[in-house]
Amino acid sequence: MTKNILRLACAVALASAAIALLFVRRNAAPEAVPERGPQTARAANDAAEAALSPDEQVNIRVYEKVSPGVVNITSVVVEYGFFFAPYAQEGTGSGCVLDKQGHVLTNYHVIANAQALEVSLPDHTKYRAKIVGTDPPNDLAVIRMVGAPPERLHPIPLGDSSRLKVGQKVLAIGNPYRLQNTLTVGIISSLGRTIRTDEGNLVENVIQTDAAINPGNSGGPLLNTAGEMIGINTAIVSPRGGNVGIGFAIPTSTVRRVVDDLIREGRVLRPWLGIEGYTINDDLAAALELPVKRGILVTRVYRGSSADRAGIRGASEIAIFYNERILAGGDIITEIDGKPVASMDDVRRILEDKRPGQTVTVTMYRGRSRSQRSVVLTERPGEFRF
Repeated sequence: MTKNILRLACAVALASAAIALLFVRRNAAPEAVPERGPQTARAANDAAEAALSPDEQVNIRVYEKVSPGVVNITSVVVEYGFFFAPYAQEGTGSGCVLDKQGHVLTNYHVIANAQALEVSLPDHTKYRAKIVGTDPPNDLAVIRMVGAPPERLHPIPLGDSSRLKVGQKVLAIGNPYRLQNTLTVGIISSLGRTIRTDEGNLVENVIQTDAAINPGNSGGPLLNTAGEMIGINTAIVSPRGGNVGIGFAIPTSTVRRVVDDLIREGRVLRPWLGIEGYTINDDLAAALELPVKRGILVTRVYRGSSADRAGIRGASEIAIFYNERILAGGDIITEIDGKPVASMDDVRRILEDKRPGQTVTVTMYRGRSRSQRSVVLTERPGEFRF
């Protein structure tokens, strides 16, 4: 009897232990996770995108599309210190990949006087670069990476800057303070601005934006919401060198006009009139009894130039103006192709859109006789190039 009771007790204990172990294992075992198929993953991505505003989605799309084509440019310039001891000065800027051949568009002031150039792609690969062509009047330059594989290069498409509107959203990508591929966002604050470059040249039709542009952004693209380059960031207005919401970009209309020349010729094929002259103001007009109060009094015509071939004349006498000897008696130019001319800067701006071989109509005075002359433009000679 006692043995039977013991056997029963052991059986009950073993059964209880087995049930407890099964219960522990069941609670400790992780629940099966359903497998995520393509539809589940797509739904998760859609949910993540739905959490972003339409404006944020545009920013992300443009950045992901364009940023692989924005490069960092490091230049080494030899400077001279105390007792004219030479030392290497390093500078940085941004650039835009133009094609699979390794051509990069940037600002002239980024690479000016550089003894060596290095281009860093967003994937951190680095390549030496050579200057292909420069255009100081528009602060533009083209360089070419040496040995960069085409598959690593992502050209940025050029947009149409002639259709821009004030208030339009724009995005800027660059490398401010060596922070590679930084995105900033803003609007077009104004169009048709005129700025003066470090070389003293006037650049027309410049885009003004409030997108943050800082040192190092120069040469980077200004983009529309389609991810097209509409300008090259070039300058800021700031008392301390940082962004205050006033930045400028060279429009792609200018880029399109000069970039082929820069790649093919190493320079821009520019026409010139071949004259020098004074800006006419009220005082000069009264002192010399001129027939107009605005225009250019031609003092010199270069032999063989466009003006010389058209028969435009320079000074023929010397006059006294405020106790100063000046050249007088030359023709007075008041218009070129119907556009008023009041200074030599006006002449340069009007001819900027022209090509050698084209003909312009010059409105002029000889004495008090007004006339018009057709002038065939010739290329600016090498000794007068920028």
